[in-house]
Amino acid sequence: PKTQSGKKIVFGATVTLVDEDGVEVQYQIVGEDESDIKNSKISWKSPVAKALLGKNEGDETVIRKPNGEQTVEILKVEFK
Repeated sequence: PKTQSGKKIVFGATVTLVDEDGVEVQYQIVGEDESDIKNSKISWKSPVAKALLGKNEGDETVIRKPNGEQTVEILKVEFK
């Protein structure tokens, strides 16, 4: 991921989000075998990652979770 750049969310990106309540979270989009939610690493197949992939910094998107929908704003896209 360190060799990638840009503001579009792709595999390997680390994304900072803010929800309607102002709560910020950060996730890195990784492969299924690397996912570890305790370390904020989510599989590219997860509902959260699917809602984020292809979006850009500054976009809003809706994440569909088992307990309902959540609108988030993409604050930052990094490649660490």
